[in-house]
Amino acid sequence: MKKTFSIVSILTLLIFSNLTINSCGSREDTVSCFPNNPINVSLNLNLPAYNALNYDGSWIYVNEQQSGTRGLIVVRAGDTFKVYDRNAPHICPDANTTLEVKDNISVLCPKDNTRWILRTGQPETGAKTSLPPKTYPYNYDFATKNLNIYY
Repeated sequence: MKKTFSIVSILTLLIFSNLTINSCGSREDTVSCFPNNPINVSLNLNLPAYNALNYDGSWIYVNEQQSGTRGLIVVRAGDTFKVYDRNAPHICPDANTTLEVKDNISVLCPKDNTRWILRTGQPETGAKTSLPPKTYPYNYDFATKNLNIYY
């Protein structure tokens, strides 16, 4: 009887732990199931592929090695940049949760049509979340026009 109770207790604890670890509850800046991959990207804005980032309001997708699981959206906002992860911050990743830029003014989650303002990352009116897209830090050298994104 005592041995059976111990086995049942251990199994219950393991099942509960697994559900907690794999749940899709909220964290501070994303859902807990958000992929956590290293980000290490260097962009030379002198190159034609990245030239758009020399102009305020322009953006590009970055799908290079070490740019996360689905890539990045990099936006020029005045003298600064916004670097967004393309995974939706508010729902667990699946085939329809890769963020897209729409009409050059917003970021869209195709799964539930939640939208964020492209330049700021703020949720638009009626968004299904108050979480902004996950952003990453960067360093920009104005002299060489090298943008380094890391996490």
